[in-house]
Amino acid sequence: MLKGIPKIISPELLKVLMEMGHGDELVIADGNFPAAAIARRIIRADGHSTVELLDAILKFFPLDQYVKHPVALMQVVPGDDVATPIWDEYRAIVTKHYPAAPEFKHIERFAFYERAKQAYAVLATGESALYANVILKKGVVSE
Repeated sequence: MLKGIPKIISPELLKVLMEMGHGDELVIADGNFPAAAIARRIIRADGHSTVELLDAILKFFPLDQYVKHPVALMQVVPGDDVATPIWDEYRAIVTKHYPAAPEFKHIERFAFYERAKQAYAVLATGESALYANVILKKGVVSE
């Protein structure tokens, strides 16, 4: 064990986050996301929610300050009558860690899948909320 690392961050996830460089992307995927079919690297976090993982990761994960949208969400498919209250939770968490965070980018479902295929890793969670997939673009540590 290490001090200051949230318990929800597994050794495998910590290793992957440390390996990532500036501009690399991490997908935090809900339970319906086809993570195994898409991921170059998959990290399992079954039984955990995207909300708790996002909060734990953003305690030490720098968002890319050089892009307009370092956080992206899968947009709701047109005609799909689904509410997305989890997006408000994501906004609150990102704002907690980055008060001046820009608006999130919303990406069409199949374009999101294509972008996820290029991500450094996919974190597969047990999240049951619909459209709870989020992409984080890693920034630089300037301390």
